Amino acid sequence: MHSDGEAEEWARLMREAIGGDDDAYRRFLESLAPVLRSAARRKCARIGLDGGEAEDVVQETLLAIHLKRHTWDPERPIAPWIMAIARNKLIDARRRRGNGVNLPIDDMAEILPAPSDGNSMDRSDLDRMLEQLGPRQRDLVRSLSMEGRSIKETADRLAMSEGAVRVALHRAIKALASLYRGDGQ
Repeated sequence: MHSDGEAEEWARLMREAIGGDDDAYRRFLESLAPVLRSAARRKCARIGLDGGEAEDVVQETLLAIHLKRHTWDPERPIAPWIMAIARNKLIDARRRRGNGVNLPIDDMAEILPAPSDGNSMDRSDLDRMLEQLGPRQRDLVRSLSMEGRSIKETADRLAMSEGAVRVALHRAIKALASLYRGDGQ
């Protein structure tokens, strides 16, 4: 899925990002996204999820990495931490789809849980960015990415189609990424 060189570069960029280098964080995400996208498409196809669901997995993984980046131990390899988050998001997508399929997670790398009180700086930053979204986008991000509700449940509650929810979530996450980078798009 990725080379050792890529993983070392991700770790270097993440260390710099944690140190406050926004450009390094942007490069980290730009380097990681195509690798996640390729893996998500392959794995979704294998377990019966469509391409739209693969993109949802990628976006949810990137958001989870952003929200949980403080849990990565810079002394440990970054790839298993990233892959565990991606695997969890894939499992979440499959569970939302239903059909009672159980996915094997025995080989999943252990990730550190976020502190119960959260990182107040990260949470306040996220809340500030969410407030800059429109009400519907804000509701979608909170419902799907933070509260863990299903696409169907959210679509029913907001009187939207499931496809429209996926598109709107993708746009909301793209807007959040833009806000995070500070380019205001």
